[in-house]
Amino acid sequence: MIDLHHHLLPGLDDGSKSMENSVAMAKLAVADGITHVVCTPHANGQYVYDPSVNEAKITELRRLLAQENVPLTLGMGCDFHLSYDNIQDAKENPTRYAINGLGYVLVEIPDYGLPRGLTEIFYELQLVGLTPILTHPERNPTLQADMKRIEEWLRGGVLIQVTGDSVRGSMGRSAERIAHLLLANRWVHFLATDAHNTSSRPPRLSEARAIVAKKYGAEYAELLCETNPWAVYQGDALPVQEVPRNLYEDREEKSWFQKLTGKLTGK
Repeated sequence: MIDLHHHLLPGLDDGSKSMENSVAMAKLAVADGITHVVCTPHANGQYVYDPSVNEAKITELRRLLAQENVPLTLGMGCDFHLSYDNIQDAKENPTRYAINGLGYVLVEIPDYGLPRGLTEIFYELQLVGLTPILTHPERNPTLQADMKRIEEWLRGGVLIQVTGDSVRGSMGRSAERIAHLLLANRWVHFLATDAHNTSSRPPRLSEARAIVAKKYGAEYAELLCETNPWAVYQGDALPVQEVPRNLYEDREEKSWFQKLTGKLTGK
């Protein structure tokens, strides 16, 4: 499995606190069946986001994993927060925030509420070649109460990542309910751990994958845990997806992409 959302690098945010802890997390990930991890430190105002520091950390961690024969391949990305400075910088330097410097970026919204103009922000990121992957929307109370917003973003090309622990039920009943509603509608493109440590938020994905396979089919589980994440890891287009339900049927309303481009063209 390929884990696209993982706070594995030490001392950068609220994830791993030491190289020793990072190695321990990596061992747990491998034991759970994870072969690739994208290291995604927070890029927000609370923590300094410096790609040169991140690169030094990941180089050292790769060395330690090789030394201890831990067969885990590491990629680089970030947990992109929607501050004004981040958005402006991403427009000028999109590869700075992209997974492995390619065409996808994890976008994290606040725990509560939604940023103003979020639809337009997604569109602006797409204009500079970044495909937004919205992380764990099932955990946001505003979206739990109003999934119409997610529908609009999906129709505009935004991708969805759900946290494995939400599927398992350990992120609360509301997150579990929305996660399964998204899965049942085939609106989810990725499962990820969002791992932060070895205890309360460990790198576990196999149990969530098994739940998805049992309830929604083994092929869909493979798509979310292997096929789609691998395409993102390499910067490739996603393969043909399962047809989403309750998204396009009987809808005359234009997507936000159509609305925005219509404004530009006068149509």
